[in-house]
Amino acid sequence: MSKARTIMIQGTTSDAGKSTLVAGLCRILKNRGERVVPFKPQNMALNSAVTVDGGEIGRAQAVQALAAGVEPHTDMNPVLLKPNSDTGAQVIVHGHAVKNLTAVDYHEYKTTAMKAVLESYNRLKEQYDWIIVEGAGSPAEINLRDRDIANMGFAEEVDCPVIIVGDINRGGVFAHLTGTLDLLSKSEQERTLGFIINCFRGDIGLLESGLDWLEEKTNKKVFGVLPYLHGFHLEAEDSVKVEQVIDNSQQRLNVIVPVFPHISNHTDLDALRLHPQVNLQYVATDMEKQDADLIILPGSKNVQGDLQWLIQQGWQEHINKHLRYGGKLIGICGGYQMLGKRLHDPYAIEGTSGSTNGLALLDFETTIEKQKELKLVDGQFSWDDSKVAGYEIHMGISKGPALNNPAIQLENKVDGALSDDNQIMGTYLHGIFDKTGALSSLLKWAGLKETTLFDYEALREQELDRLADEMEKHIDIDLLLEKSY
Repeated sequence: MSKARTIMIQGTTSDAGKSTLVAGLCRILKNRGERVVPFKPQNMALNSAVTVDGGEIGRAQAVQALAAGVEPHTDMNPVLLKPNSDTGAQVIVHGHAVKNLTAVDYHEYKTTAMKAVLESYNRLKEQYDWIIVEGAGSPAEINLRDRDIANMGFAEEVDCPVIIVGDINRGGVFAHLTGTLDLLSKSEQERTLGFIINCFRGDIGLLESGLDWLEEKTNKKVFGVLPYLHGFHLEAEDSVKVEQVIDNSQQRLNVIVPVFPHISNHTDLDALRLHPQVNLQYVATDMEKQDADLIILPGSKNVQGDLQWLIQQGWQEHINKHLRYGGKLIGICGGYQMLGKRLHDPYAIEGTSGSTNGLALLDFETTIEKQKELKLVDGQFSWDDSKVAGYEIHMGISKGPALNNPAIQLENKVDGALSDDNQIMGTYLHGIFDKTGALSSLLKWAGLKETTLFDYEALREQELDRLADEMEKHIDIDLLLEKSY
């Protein structure tokens, strides 16, 4: 077996910067000519990606794979949990859904899940020089320590060193770091090499006395302080930052997106949100709905439940008014299913068994089946032959007259639907905004006569290089890697 070296990044809290640091380390090692791969034993997220081996992993691991210069593979995230209620989730193992479990039942299932985790980890060890592991949440969550496979439980099992990251923006970073360390067992403390502080703003000189205190207090190394990177973009692992609005003088197309309680794959909209001619606003519960040129209904992990939320929040009336005034509407995956007349869930895949009325804006019905569609696809839009690429992740099968006027022509089939008046588009494809030509085509369809070309994929590469450069400047990468041997 290869002598692949492993280091694990854990955090004091969720969203402390674990995903970002793993992506940065992957890009740094790639730039140094090393064979590197990201790994997250267990991920809980509704943003996911389809892999080359026909499975499903967390979106963050797909981005980290891009940083490492390798194709996303199911071994990079062997266990993915996709919540479909407050107490339960779909459990995906090695890329494929195996069952729906409550939190209590999943706790019992962790022993089985750990076997899958170690299988994937051992396969990666045979192929790469470095494995950069991302933890989940915090290792100090006492109630989750038993049978842990996501943080120190995994680190102890494979005997790998750990770095703990804290976000100074949240306040109390020294308490977060020392408190997390104090709550670990002796062996876990010993495998913790030290700390990284993330998102620092201001004069580093004002922080140095605190860093000295932290090293003396814990006898652990502070490997560096990563500054806050203004305007930095990396696809989110899960949460939606509703306050994010791109402010620039070129804004010409106003877009609003409802934030469903079970919104999934909202990273579909990143390229659109960052386009210089677009003002995209996420609208969460009880937020005011602005007039817009385009409304997008995104993906959902619980379509019937999120549809009821949509109606209760007054979106049905707002959408009908929007269409009467000539606005455009796009539904993606679960949002597409909402556009039809009826939704059927006979096997209680996403909640309780039964059927419900859709928005009835397109003439079709959808049935949730047991088998999930997981495909990487490419094709062209029906209105101008522009090339489009994306991926399918859905358990619904849609049928009806509306599908006779498809939105996208794929290699061996058609996808989605267009309304007769060309105001409404539905599609099962995620990622349709990512390609430059497809993005321009959709903006023109939505009402822009002239569009600025925007290469989202090039921006993503630039941001990964920027992250790696900043980490090289502000973190002692050589020492970190040396201590990880």
